[in-house]
Amino acid sequence: AYMYGRPNTLAISAPAPGILHLELNRPDALNTMNHEFWRECREFFRAVEADPECRCVVISAAGRMFTAGLDLAAGFPNEEQEDVARTGLYIHGIGREWQESFTAMERCGKPVIACVHSACIGGGIEMISAADVRFCTDDAFFVAAEVNIGMAADVGGLQRFPKVVGNQSLVRELCLSARKLHADEAYQLGFVSRVCVDKETMMAEALELASQIASKSPVATHGIKRLLNYSRDHTVDDSLEYAIAWNLSMLQGDDMKAAAIALLQKQTPVFPSLPSKAKL
Repeated sequence: AYMYGRPNTLAISAPAPGILHLELNRPDALNTMNHEFWRECREFFRAVEADPECRCVVISAAGRMFTAGLDLAAGFPNEEQEDVARTGLYIHGIGREWQESFTAMERCGKPVIACVHSACIGGGIEMISAADVRFCTDDAFFVAAEVNIGMAADVGGLQRFPKVVGNQSLVRELCLSARKLHADEAYQLGFVSRVCVDKETMMAEALELASQIASKSPVATHGIKRLLNYSRDHTVDDSLEYAIAWNLSMLQGDDMKAAAIALLQKQTPVFPSLPSKAKL
């Protein structure tokens, strides 16, 4: 679609109605995340948020692995400042932009399915931790590699990843040692919900799930994602109150009526798209 432009580090396609496929597309560089990637990822998910036709996003990667993480060869954006405070503020600004690249995925209002094959290193873990559903192949493995380059992860590895898996001891083991987390262990941990025999099978299953999600009311799927994200970060009481406040208007919409009628008549309901450029 025209609104997504032609990014250099990503490939964007529409494999089925309502579904967008985002592919990390620097296979010769092992899909490492360079400066351009952070901007293009951020812009893509902001466009997804504004796209009334998009109901679900599937993420995968081209080449022999999902991603080798941060592009160390590209270095960190540098602006010479004589004053350490001003240098610090410059780094803070860049860091916030990079964080927003994955936060935009979390806040886009559309369910996101991440599909990992082979290696998923460093920033890859942080990226897929912002997705809603994660699949991987038998040969997949995950490495929280930031400790190996002398830093603590700051775009989700120490923020979202622990909440996804809910095991503080293992999270700390992985992040402090940078040891491999293999597919079977990632499944047992709940980091991925399916382990597939190969990439082709994984993509077929992900697209099937995406089609199921895309057939549902976009008001409902958006609400589910929003309320689950809110519940993760708030108390049960606050989250229950927020859910009621959210549903005060949503329950008065047409989608529930359409779904109920279709159920009674044993038909498949068709739901209108969300408003164009709605801030979700």
